[in-house]
Amino acid sequence: MATPYRSRISDEILRRRLQTSGAVLIEGPKACGKTRTARQVAASEVRLDVDEDARAAVALDPSLVLAGDAPRLIDEWQVEPRIWNHVRRAVDDRQEPGQFILAGSAVPPDDVTRHSGAGRFSRLRMRPMSLFESGLSDGSISLSDLMDGGQASSSNSLELAEVVQAIVRGGWPALQEMPVEAAMESVTAYLEEVSRTDINRVDAVRRDPERVRRLLRSLARNVATPVALTTLAADSADGGTPLNEHTVGSYLSALERLFVIEDQMPWEPHLRSRSILRKSPKRHFVDPSLAAAALGADPAALLRDLNLLGFLFESLVVRDLRVYSQPIRGEVRQFRDNKGLEVDAIVGSSAGWSAFEIKLGGPAAIEEGAANLLKFAREIDTRRSGEPTALGVIVAGGYGYMREDGIQVIPITALGP
Repeated sequence: MATPYRSRISDEILRRRLQTSGAVLIEGPKACGKTRTARQVAASEVRLDVDEDARAAVALDPSLVLAGDAPRLIDEWQVEPRIWNHVRRAVDDRQEPGQFILAGSAVPPDDVTRHSGAGRFSRLRMRPMSLFESGLSDGSISLSDLMDGGQASSSNSLELAEVVQAIVRGGWPALQEMPVEAAMESVTAYLEEVSRTDINRVDAVRRDPERVRRLLRSLARNVATPVALTTLAADSADGGTPLNEHTVGSYLSALERLFVIEDQMPWEPHLRSRSILRKSPKRHFVDPSLAAAALGADPAALLRDLNLLGFLFESLVVRDLRVYSQPIRGEVRQFRDNKGLEVDAIVGSSAGWSAFEIKLGGPAAIEEGAANLLKFAREIDTRRSGEPTALGVIVAGGYGYMREDGIQVIPITALGP
């Protein structure tokens, strides 16, 4: 029996997009909830991944697949990428918004969506569920309010062990009611399917599953860091022959097309000093559970290795910030310069920018994060980049409050959109 539908932050975004665009393209990893979200508003649907007759119809007469009450959901459309142009033409012919929803868990090899979609398609990126969507955060501290100059205040919190369980379970909708051990097995099977099958289908290039597994482990060991291709190539030896940089680059491109990994790009503000900005992206899986599964790390192992747990927690927070920033069309970036100054997350939107350090918690860690943010704020040329709307340390638990120095302490279990 299907689990009850959990409301998603994407729900309202999808409804708004359908009011203004002829078609909405929902992209994201397998099992993140794209189809169920689309079904909340779709009036009819066709599933190209499982309906052989529908795939045959695309070759014979695509109008047969497009016929149906609007909005019509075309699920896993990338299985038959030629459908893109037919949807585009149908949108042009009908001249009405809200005609189609296309959902896909991979980017087609020739990336047909780059062509002729302007003015017809709106893109909506979906990710696994945030803690707010899965019910583990009460959302009493709103990211949107922080971006408008609001102050943090909360008393709700989870124990660290519960946050660790949320990391290894991940934000996959179908796993939320499972015992954590069963959920971990499911995530491990997900990665195995990526290694054996999905990564070969995305661009019709055969890849050695063991090499893919080794690269995934290397990425997991270096999650939330700006690890270079050369390091990944050497680190992926893992008892076997090292991968070369070209192979690593090819594998990473395929994993990006599958929405399994999602880099965090650098923020490039105007600075007061002559510091040189570092422009390498930080590496993240789309969900921290994938990194934990690649390493075979269970909650007990993570609680013994607080260094690794810290990186996975950072990746969890980045995932949630990406989800929470979508309603305000925000982006989540990071900052590093050549003098060692780093900031874990910069959320930018039309409302301005906010900077966040991400720490597991504890007075010393909060103090360190606050000092770093104050130093960072002094480096920014605010006449050209604007004043920050918020500076905050995001922690695993405890109370949310504003410090005397203006730094906000924000438990991830209280953060929401």
